Amino acid sequence: MRVSTSQFLVFLLFFCVYHCQAQTRYKFVVKEVPYTRLCSTKNILTVNGQYPGPPIYVHRGETIIVDVYNQGCYNITLHWHGVKQHRNPWSDGPEYITQCPIQPGANFTQKIIFSTEEGTLWWHAHSEWLRATVHGPVIIYPKNGSAYPFPKPAAEVPIVLGEWWKQDIQKIYDAFVSSGGDPNISDAYTINGQPGDLYPCSKPGTFKLQVEKGLTYLLRIINAGMQNMLFFSIANHNVTVVASDASYVKPFSSSYLTISPGQTIDVLLNANQSLNHYYMAARVYTGLTSVSFDNTTTTAIVEYSGNYTPSSPPPFPCLPYYNDTQASVHFTGSLRSLADEDHPIDVPKEINSSMFYTFSVNAFPCPNNSCAGPNGTRLAASINNLTFVNPTIDILQAYYYHINGVFGVGFPNIPPLFFNFTAEYLPLYLEVSKRATKVKVLDYNSTVEIVFQGTNVVAGSDHPIHLHGFSFYVVGWGLGNFDKDKDPLKYNLVDPPLQNTIAIPVNGWTTIRFKANNPGVWFMHCHFDRHMVWGMDMVFIVKNGESPDAKLLPPPPDMPRC
Repeated sequence: MRVSTSQFLVFLLFFCVYHCQAQTRYKFVVKEVPYTRLCSTKNILTVNGQYPGPPIYVHRGETIIVDVYNQGCYNITLHWHGVKQHRNPWSDGPEYITQCPIQPGANFTQKIIFSTEEGTLWWHAHSEWLRATVHGPVIIYPKNGSAYPFPKPAAEVPIVLGEWWKQDIQKIYDAFVSSGGDPNISDAYTINGQPGDLYPCSKPGTFKLQVEKGLTYLLRIINAGMQNMLFFSIANHNVTVVASDASYVKPFSSSYLTISPGQTIDVLLNANQSLNHYYMAARVYTGLTSVSFDNTTTTAIVEYSGNYTPSSPPPFPCLPYYNDTQASVHFTGSLRSLADEDHPIDVPKEINSSMFYTFSVNAFPCPNNSCAGPNGTRLAASINNLTFVNPTIDILQAYYYHINGVFGVGFPNIPPLFFNFTAEYLPLYLEVSKRATKVKVLDYNSTVEIVFQGTNVVAGSDHPIHLHGFSFYVVGWGLGNFDKDKDPLKYNLVDPPLQNTIAIPVNGWTTIRFKANNPGVWFMHCHFDRHMVWGMDMVFIVKNGESPDAKLLPPPPDMPRC
């Protein structure tokens, strides 16, 4: 095939837009390797053979390149959770939203553009449930010459919370999708890939954090779990919360954390106790107790250096009870943006795009009541009564190249019906949603407010909602139904936390605000993976602005083919 000079120059232009600047480069090889946990060995999908996967280190505002080679057996994509990827959704990663998957034997070079993020984020697979073992930390330091807004710690330690199944995760996923019911629960939670002392065959591998008395340590905590929010605590120690989702908060002391799947929280641990060993531990928080959940506890050990005989067993932290909703919302409600001169915030005050979204679990009838959901139904989920259906080519490609028939516009601003969303008993006809692939189109620089309202349709639950491409201000939250006349009067517009993932309380509401200043296609979904598979997802398309730096970048030359 002959290539014209003009075609070659266009290729070089696109290639240089993505790759010609001097940037740090990472090589991610996706492959299966054997790992032994809970007395048995199985092959798991990893990056570079590591579980959790390798960390990425950057400074604020830098850009890196990640070369992804898929040597596994499954299609895969990688998402850089919380990285806004300004004008560059091509490397954002959600399967069939911004790209088709990287097929086995193929590779894809992803350009990761950091901007205002500073603190801890993470990366993970965004295909089916492969992120169970394909994930790792993203550490974002201040710009060179800048400092943390707190004294420099003696050391920094990622604490990655996860879940482990004895069975192959792909078999768990396939059975879940086939049955129409809830998935099998995990067999263990993990801290940095290890279940800890309370599980069989696990004590030798328990993660240990070595500390010196009198020093302070920065713990970068990530909930990489699939299905559950978690409580986390360290025996005999309070921690000082200093950041969440790569945004600094006003420091506050707490004896425990509540952390949603997808969320990150940075804390300072002051090693100020007697020389000893102390357990750190994490276990489930759930507002939905009518279905099975993993109620085990994962542990690691904080070990003080020195000559002494440690307690046996080590002191254990006092964690809130598994269904303590008040403890959960109290912690989350304590987050406030730092909002100082060096870390200003910009909360939208005048809103020109207002939405009210309901988040529900739903159920579709099955022939002969043959599915594993309630009364033989197939479980589903929805936003504003629309259950999202993945297309067969990605929405970003369809939008950019004007391919018709892939998605519809007009995702509704309000639900089709207003009712007592959190009533104890609701009529069965509310359980059936509509399937669709619809997007909400936003004008560039529009100021957006969305009220997230949880419902008790089928069963009320917390919903950790993640928005790609943006961080948003959480200006209000509450339990029960949102009151449009009273609740906005209590909004925090002074120092609301800046998040990319926020949990709607069980049968409650949360209000977010953001400016739509990032052109492209951006996914929003529940970070409970069962809910995402069921269809608790939607897509925003932010149109181009007028200036060149307000327009979507062109696609890279090696986008995976559909």
